[in-house]
Amino acid sequence: MNSELPKHVLQSELKDIALRSMAGERLTDEDALRLLKSTDINALGAMAHAAKRRKVGHRASYLVNRYINYSNYCILSCQFCAFSRKKRDADGFELTVEQVREKASSALSLGITELHIVGGLHPSLPFSYYTTMLKELKGLDPRLQLKCFTAIEILHLAWLARKSVDETLAELKQAGLDSLTGGGAEIFRASVRTAIARGKESAEEYLDVHRSWHRLGGKSTCTMLYGHVESLEDRVDHLRQLRTLQDETHGFTGFIPLAYQPGDNEIPVSHAPSGYDSLRTIAVSRLYLDNFDHITAYWVGLGTKLAQTALSYGADDLHGTILEEHIFHMAGATSPQGRTRDEMVKAIREAGCEPVQRDTFYQPVPA
Repeated sequence: MNSELPKHVLQSELKDIALRSMAGERLTDEDALRLLKSTDINALGAMAHAAKRRKVGHRASYLVNRYINYSNYCILSCQFCAFSRKKRDADGFELTVEQVREKASSALSLGITELHIVGGLHPSLPFSYYTTMLKELKGLDPRLQLKCFTAIEILHLAWLARKSVDETLAELKQAGLDSLTGGGAEIFRASVRTAIARGKESAEEYLDVHRSWHRLGGKSTCTMLYGHVESLEDRVDHLRQLRTLQDETHGFTGFIPLAYQPGDNEIPVSHAPSGYDSLRTIAVSRLYLDNFDHITAYWVGLGTKLAQTALSYGADDLHGTILEEHIFHMAGATSPQGRTRDEMVKAIREAGCEPVQRDTFYQPVPA
């Protein structure tokens, strides 16, 4: 077993954690905090890479998908968000169902397998807008997987429909919803959540929405927004709550750490997380979230080169081709708006991994 770990790991201060991880023992919160505080990024990366190899081997996946934001009008005013607008703002937008359908139809010719759809909490669109949109999109091609809505959007839609969350999710599923997105988790600690997203759903509400969806047989991803005002202890607390729910439902398909983008918002943070911080966060996520098969290096926030490097630090997925991304770019991300399938394959091969196109549920797509 020890032969799977490089010599420098066995000689590092992290040796005891490395050996327990290799033996399949669950890491504690104290272990995770110690790993986050360690300056031995080489040992940490080697440990996470070994853990990834045990889960998925040499493969690294990518998704051929398209992002669609149906609107950026939102009744909330989260301090970190550079995406949302009020009706009075000149640069707000709202797509009709037909416009969403047209975007999806044109993307189908590019071979997409998934539509990723989120928006703000629109002040006036009726619940029927969302169910009609799902039905119209599923009508384009029943094989098209619809990954839509954050937990806070689901709570908003339940309010619009005057139904329980369970009833709302069931109706959306019947209309064509295949998966919930993981967005909106931010950081679960209440004090941090108040500082960056006052008025947004609580951690308990976020987790309860995903729990309800999983109980309906649905799958979803989950996220963590890191590198702003949170502490390392806050990150561990966040990961612990995700791991606990995964133990209960086994409904999360993957975890996506999101690097904070300090653009046009009200949080006093001057720069995005460093590459070092991103790599250690991804590595610790792989080691601590032992009940998650997939960890995504989100190239939109990291940039392609750092995302490639993350494939040696525990990540096994680069996310999707996307085509049109607004939320991170309006916050200052300088990555391209989208990537082609060939570019994703090239990036994965350059990182020494075997590229595998996947679907929404991380299952390989037949060539």
